[in-house]
Amino acid sequence: MSTAGLRVVIAEDSAVLREGLVALLADRGLEVCAAVADAGALLAAVAAHRPDVTVVDVRMPPTFTDEGLRAAIELRRDYPGTGVLVFSQYVETRYATRLLAAGSAGVGYLLKDRVADVAEFADALARVAAGGTALDPEVVSQLLGASRRAQGLATLTGREREVLALMAEGRSNSAIASALVVSPGAVEKHVASIFAKLGLPSSQSDNRRVLAVLQSLGA
Repeated sequence: MSTAGLRVVIAEDSAVLREGLVALLADRGLEVCAAVADAGALLAAVAAHRPDVTVVDVRMPPTFTDEGLRAAIELRRDYPGTGVLVFSQYVETRYATRLLAAGSAGVGYLLKDRVADVAEFADALARVAAGGTALDPEVVSQLLGASRRAQGLATLTGREREVLALMAEGRSNSAIASALVVSPGAVEKHVASIFAKLGLPSSQSDNRRVLAVLQSLGA
């Protein structure tokens, strides 16, 4: 997926990490419109530059709790055409569920200590900017664990949970089949079973299906 010319706004309170992201993304041909240190500056930068996608840390000044994630929810509401990729050390399940429930596309949540490749991160940005999803399996796992629909989730088999986590990463059925070394037909059956057990309608869009699941889990 091409990242050349992709316009990005970065919100990260750590100066070292912020400047590192700017340099790494610029090296891959992305245009960093602004790199800011707090949620207020993030909102102002997005209003001024209307980027394709934003990179948002969860914990930023002044309280270093959830300012970034709350700003991300606001961006999703006010600028639906701008992708939002949360990039953090933490999974904040309460606000993460609200973020994912705010729309059916253009959202991501990756954990800093689990992204080992710059190309992978840039591809995730491009996917989110194009209206796709990029969710770390650990984020999905914690959202599932925090859900009040535990009874329905408890009926999922181990394989079905693996399929759901891979769907959340934005993978197609054929990619899931390759990762799990099973046939595409087997993946289709697992997907159908997942939605049947959770009482959700099937869809041809992996992104919409995953977000529908997460939205339902947080309802």
